[in-house]
Amino acid sequence: MLLRFVPRSSKAKRITNKDRKEKKMDMLAELRAIVGENNVLTEDADTAGYLVDWSNRFFGKTLAVVRPGNTEEVAQVLAWANRTGTPVVPQSGNTSLVGGGTPSPKGDAILLSLSRMNKIEEIDAVNDTMTVQAGVVLEKAQQAAQEAGRLFPLSFAAEGTACLGGCIATNAGGTAVLRYGNTRDLVLGLEVVLADGRVVNMMRGLRKDNTGYDLKQLFISSEGTLGVITRAVVKLFNLPQTTCTALVGVEDPHKACELLASVKTAAGPALTGFELMQAKCIERVGEQIESVTLPGDVSSAPWWCLVELSYARDPGCNPLESILEKQFEKGNVVDAFLSNSVKDSRAFWAIRESIPSADAHVGGNLHNDVSIEISDIAAFVDEALAALNARFDWIDPSVFGHLGDGNLHFNIGSIPPNLAFENEEGIRETVYEVVSRHNGSISAEHGIGQLKRAHFLKLKDPLELELMGAIKRAFDPKGILNPGKVLAD
Repeated sequence: MLLRFVPRSSKAKRITNKDRKEKKMDMLAELRAIVGENNVLTEDADTAGYLVDWSNRFFGKTLAVVRPGNTEEVAQVLAWANRTGTPVVPQSGNTSLVGGGTPSPKGDAILLSLSRMNKIEEIDAVNDTMTVQAGVVLEKAQQAAQEAGRLFPLSFAAEGTACLGGCIATNAGGTAVLRYGNTRDLVLGLEVVLADGRVVNMMRGLRKDNTGYDLKQLFISSEGTLGVITRAVVKLFNLPQTTCTALVGVEDPHKACELLASVKTAAGPALTGFELMQAKCIERVGEQIESVTLPGDVSSAPWWCLVELSYARDPGCNPLESILEKQFEKGNVVDAFLSNSVKDSRAFWAIRESIPSADAHVGGNLHNDVSIEISDIAAFVDEALAALNARFDWIDPSVFGHLGDGNLHFNIGSIPPNLAFENEEGIRETVYEVVSRHNGSISAEHGIGQLKRAHFLKLKDPLELELMGAIKRAFDPKGILNPGKVLAD
């Protein structure tokens, strides 16, 4: 016998804009009950600064900027988001260059700002550890460590704004990776809130812990797609008593790599930083950044290396003098400026750290952040520049980066400035093809975010992507954590 379905009401339910507005008001009321009235921001004037990434490339919208003050509030917000199916975009210092902390223009997500969680909870000078909340600004952590007679070595140009939660979520690199490693190498313990609001407490300041899988490593570099980092235990080191710094001119990246190998052999673990810069990068800083003074004419060499040694005790002389003297004799060095004071050393580093700002002043620059085995760096630079110049005769590459750990940045400019952005995909494909031939990485320290996602999904090994997807589904089955970043939605 056939059964006929008879609806209870002949009137179809109609959802109006009023219904949607009331639902949104109810949702916001729940969030305000968790974090407080003043910590749920909805007005355009209050949210604008959170909705654009540092490079002004990505703009988003949000239901609200939610600012929890502690881990328990983060947990309650995520439990609410999991229950309601609301996407969550974590953000701390908002210094991403790849749109990693920017919500989509759909406006269906909340932006979870960790900026209020900015306490340094403990410094243990015996265990050489510091316990911090995710919203602690990197520069504040450095200063706190220094006041305790210790060094927190993570350092890069945005350290006055970037927060440790974001540094950990992106595995930030910087200028001292050669000696101290990436952020991953500096993290001993983590506290993470999962997508459903549960809190994983891995806050152990242990250097040895062989009890199964090292779960914290999954969250480092995950860009907020597996959980929200709320607290961390990080390593500290002895504070250097003496640093020796030099700007060294070389003919090409091949000579720079030879110089790096020689300094490594001569200085050993004292080698802290080794940067590579085109001379035109330095000249542009001198032209565009008034607060930075060049040590002299850098036109004597087309490429320059910034070399720094650091010592726990005063070596009694400047070891770089004898090292460079031998390199002059070998023909690896064309010119050099040696620092005579801490002021000189800071001035040298100010040049290196001001290159992105100087390029931005000129305008129209694309950012590339690639990693190549150090022994292949020189060949990669030759090939990449030749490929770019052959395809785009108007292109103006600005090449610099952390030669000591194999990480180079290509800021691609043009005249007129709009040409670089109009040809962005072609430029990236050209660079990434050379990266692939050298078995390198298209993201060394900036992350994937939105900017590199399509290229990442295309170039990454399919099995690696499959395993990453399985991990993502296990930790975030509803896909609410930072959607549209790294992996496919």
